[in-house]
Amino acid sequence: MTTKPKTPTDSLLQENVLAEVSFDPSINANDIGITVAKGIVTLRGTVKSYAEKVLVEQAAKRVSGVHAFTEELKVDIPQFHRRDDRDIAEAVLYTLKWDVTVVHDSLVVKVENGIVTLEGQAEWQYQINSATRAVQNLTGVLGVDNLMTLHARPGVTNNDILSQLERTFKRSAEIDADRIKIEVRDSNVTLRGTVHSWTEHDDATRAAYSLPGVTAVTNLTEVF
Repeated sequence: MTTKPKTPTDSLLQENVLAEVSFDPSINANDIGITVAKGIVTLRGTVKSYAEKVLVEQAAKRVSGVHAFTEELKVDIPQFHRRDDRDIAEAVLYTLKWDVTVVHDSLVVKVENGIVTLEGQAEWQYQINSATRAVQNLTGVLGVDNLMTLHARPGVTNNDILSQLERTFKRSAEIDADRIKIEVRDSNVTLRGTVHSWTEHDDATRAAYSLPGVTAVTNLTEVF
């Protein structure tokens, strides 16, 4: 019989999240406050780039016992790194142009008050993710809204997606297939149930998006 892992206390969870955030040399943990109440982690403070903000969120999600978190981090870019929207737009277009994993044909870029919005269509989710990663590290960027969508695949049925995803989950060493319920409607996948960690939650999302024909994934699994 598998022993259920003991839920860490709020103080221990706070200590572990702080340790994980501090462990990353690209994060300035001195400007970040971490509080925990009833298992919910709250991140507050300032970061010097949007890329650092993403890293803080990822660090918190890696900690065992984090079931939910809220993020109130403010991006406060140093004066010498600030750029106007035109400069940011030019940098975004140049960066995406040289990234072979990004689809360029239908991609539209908008920059307003440092927030980059990406619109267009792609064949695969990894292409959408690549565009976000390429842009979020640029100087002056305060946030990224990726509104790109996936092309529908004619000939791929909901049952095809369901059966393939069930097999994918079962052969994965990182996903407990018995705890996740899969629903497919109009090429949109919805995942329900429970997972052991945020890592498993994100792995399940990536696995669903990796299948041909999937146009959207809604992951409603809870971390327990």
